[in-house]
Amino acid sequence: MLTAARRITPWLSEGASVPQQQLIRDFGKSRAKALKDMKDRLPAHRRAGMPRWKKKREARPSLNYTRRGFRIKDGRLHLAGGISLTVVWSRELPAGPSSVRVYQDGLGHWYASFVVPAQVEPLPETGCAIGIDWGVRETATTTSDAHDLPHAEHGRKAAVRLARYQRMMARRKPAKGQPPSKGYKAAAKQTAKLHKKIARQRQDTARKWAKSVVRDHDALAVEDFKPKFLAKTTMARTAADAAIGAAKAALVEMGRKHGRTVHLVHPAHTTMDCAQCGARTKHALPLSERTYACTACGALCPRDKNSARVMLVRAGLNPAGVEGVRPAEALPQRAA
Repeated sequence: MLTAARRITPWLSEGASVPQQQLIRDFGKSRAKALKDMKDRLPAHRRAGMPRWKKKREARPSLNYTRRGFRIKDGRLHLAGGISLTVVWSRELPAGPSSVRVYQDGLGHWYASFVVPAQVEPLPETGCAIGIDWGVRETATTTSDAHDLPHAEHGRKAAVRLARYQRMMARRKPAKGQPPSKGYKAAAKQTAKLHKKIARQRQDTARKWAKSVVRDHDALAVEDFKPKFLAKTTMARTAADAAIGAAKAALVEMGRKHGRTVHLVHPAHTTMDCAQCGARTKHALPLSERTYACTACGALCPRDKNSARVMLVRAGLNPAGVEGVRPAEALPQRAA
């Protein structure tokens, strides 16, 4: 069908067929998954969204090239269609890439993202394990005080400048159907630039913290937390600024890269269970109550620290490797 369409459509035949074929494949996979979710009667919040076409002015260029659509020669990237690009390499490719995605960001910068086989760089064994609990006051609370991740508040620090640029965009917003002015484009570029700076700061903080955790521990028990639901609460802005998703992704990726064992623990009832005796409170603790007191064994400790120790117990790890404290008995893995 694509071949026939290229014969009768001049503008379609001007582009390379490789990224066009890949675009159709991606669209087909997304549509098939969405239809399957509907057939399986999954809840709306778990369904894959139906793919839709974006308007040209609303979409950023993004093209995927498979192995037969590109090649690297003398440090230059050659794409199908006679396109030759000079690439500023961030690092050497560890192996031959199987595909590349060329895309543009909100600032107009172009990037080439290569898919290569994952490389494992093992680190020396330490014999220690760590439990990690996600939160809002602190992005991550662990069983080791030295590895807690405080809330960096990158978004709050840039909020004044961001609000100023957004007001400039609102004043210069073009009427419906009218092209944007130079002033609107300049304000939009400043807004995008600041957003990207905040995202890079969050990513840099998460990666540095993840590397320190992975370097000092062989096994990680990580709360498999889904921060999406926080977007509908009064803590939405604080939770977004905490960037829990970015920190979790960096931790899992760093653990895979360095050959560490990462256990993703289901978060159900982790704030209600006691890490010492395994007893569970009858009622959920309010967020204002920051100290966990067990009515069964009398254990008293900070709420988030207790949750971090529960991660270790549920993952079947030995908390003595970090805190020097062994629980009375290990908790069995609880069903979701």
